[in-house]
Amino acid sequence: MIAITREPIDLAACIRTTGNPSIGGIVTFLGVVRDDDILAIELESYEEAAVQELGKIRDEAMSGFGIESADIIHRIGKLKIGDPIVLIMVGAAHRKEAFRACEYIIDRIKETVPIWKKEQTKQGARWVPGEHF
Repeated sequence: MIAITREPIDLAACIRTTGNPSIGGIVTFLGVVRDDDILAIELESYEEAAVQELGKIRDEAMSGFGIESADIIHRIGKLKIGDPIVLIMVGAAHRKEAFRACEYIIDRIKETVPIWKKEQTKQGARWVPGEHF
């Protein structure tokens, strides 16, 4: 599954949907909004391009690390501290490949996916310079 969503991410539901008997390990990364002296964040995206880029990253991970599956769900909209932002779930026959692929995916997301973050602070709002493009 590749998705950009405004809905909360249900980690347990995502794990239940794997069902592939050749998967011996599932590695998940759940990125959450942390308290960096902010009140909330707002994530915006060029959704069509973001979904396309997430699919490309998944395909790169599938071929480059020999994994069985890779799901990526990224939220947009206004989020508060503690809310999940991104879920990456990688299934592989062995854990080593799954861990390496998961790290590759999050690094590539930060480099290439058109998603932008605006922080809401007591002093007002500010766009955060990112690693994108």
